[in-house]
Amino acid sequence: MQTLAEIRALLESRGFAPRKSFGQNFLIDHNLLRKLADSSEVGPGSLVLEVGPGTGTLTEELLDRGAEVIACELDRGLCELLRERLGANDRFTLIEGDCLAKKSQLSTEVASKIGGRGFSLVANLPYGAATPLIMTLLVDHPNCERMCVTIQREVAERMAAAHGSKAYGPISVVAQSCAEVRIIANLPPSCFWPRPEVNSAMVRIDRLGHPLCGDLQGLALLSKRLFSSRRKQLGSVLGRNFPFPDGVDPGARVESLTPAQIVGLLQARES
Repeated sequence: MQTLAEIRALLESRGFAPRKSFGQNFLIDHNLLRKLADSSEVGPGSLVLEVGPGTGTLTEELLDRGAEVIACELDRGLCELLRERLGANDRFTLIEGDCLAKKSQLSTEVASKIGGRGFSLVANLPYGAATPLIMTLLVDHPNCERMCVTIQREVAERMAAAHGSKAYGPISVVAQSCAEVRIIANLPPSCFWPRPEVNSAMVRIDRLGHPLCGDLQGLALLSKRLFSSRRKQLGSVLGRNFPFPDGVDPGARVESLTPAQIVGLLQARES
């Protein structure tokens, strides 16, 4: 694996520097990089999407384990570096550009390269891309079977939050309705170069074989509507004539409901 000195040398030799606007904070702790790769359980025959590969430290580890890696990188200079270092490997595909189109759908090129194959997202994600990418994959790409990612700790805690907590929100409901979410490590800023201003967490998301909801887009929209008025009673938000299912009090607030109960509200509205 690349050391911090090697990463610095690679960038400096080309006149590059980490770009804050692209959220470039390189994970330099080798034990944590291996933990991320181990947790993903990728191996020969696995298809991996990596977003924000940087200088390719994690990419090389995934390739060494036999995986096919589709890497998406926005920085043109880093793309040149990755082509030089890894372009000869026939299990490596580099896509230059944003992984998302309009922040709400996977880019056409990325989706085309994946096709209908099952895949895992394994990445040290740029903070700005984390929430929209994870939500897009959860809602629109059921062939994304697992995600093992390093993200901002606040986002990880929101995904894993229990109902009734302050962190509980739309991303908690959607994620827990279709996946098992586990925080597997907390990472201080010292694990990165340059050091970010926030703490990070490593999270594993495994898609459920039998999700609670078949209409995740509808669930996401309903959850956003309810949590935008989280201090109001459900009856005030949905209307007193709403067909509330058994066990859901119209006088309750949305943060007190489990993901299954919010799915029940969606199903009652659609019935």
